[in-house]
Amino acid sequence: MEILNVENISIKYITGDLKSIGLKEYVLRKIKGNYIENEFYANKNITFSLNQGDMLGIIGTNGAGKSTLLKAISGIMLPCTGKIIRRGKIAAFLELASGFDGDLTVRENTYLRGALLGYTRFFMDQMYSNIISFSELEAFEDRPFKHLSSGMKSRLAFSIASMIQPDILILDEVLSVGDGAFRIKSEAKMKEIINSGTTTIFVSHSLQQIRTLCNKILWLDKGKQITFGSNVKEICDNYQQFLIKKK
Repeated sequence: MEILNVENISIKYITGDLKSIGLKEYVLRKIKGNYIENEFYANKNITFSLNQGDMLGIIGTNGAGKSTLLKAISGIMLPCTGKIIRRGKIAAFLELASGFDGDLTVRENTYLRGALLGYTRFFMDQMYSNIISFSELEAFEDRPFKHLSSGMKSRLAFSIASMIQPDILILDEVLSVGDGAFRIKSEAKMKEIINSGTTTIFVSHSLQQIRTLCNKILWLDKGKQITFGSNVKEICDNYQQFLIKKK
């Protein structure tokens, strides 16, 4: 069953020098018609679809438009052209610290993030101990979130994402942070999620993780779609050669 359809979407940014010239000068230039705006496409004509249980790996160098695309899929941004059709509930972890309050405790933040994702207190009560155990933060439950290391924060973020039950799970570099042992455990958890039928979209600079976890792959470069398909090994090999030639 098709659960996500991205059809020919483009996302455009418009930039100017308002911050440097100030509001008064901006108004004067707009009146005179000599205020210059620049525009560029972070994504241009992106098209792909995913079925239930697919795991899509998105690859591309910095500035390829990966994070912008994830924001559009999750509903944070609207494309200027094209359309996105989603079926089911989405859980998006685009930034490791998103949805967290540094002054609240680890325990409070876990419930807060669950509430933001639309889950009930009863559900979070059931899942809380599993989340804390998986993230290995039992000794830090009542400490302020801001006291955690970046690795601890990433473990908690991933644990919350992997314990809840969305139809579409979006992860932006969540598996790239943490020690080797946690990466092994998180990869095993991702395979469990895939087998449960959750559709997952995963951005990573680690081609090994893409090769291991994903059954579909999307390659972006400077906002454009290079290729999309299920031949993960072939596309990863071509991307590696592309990176070598760029050096």
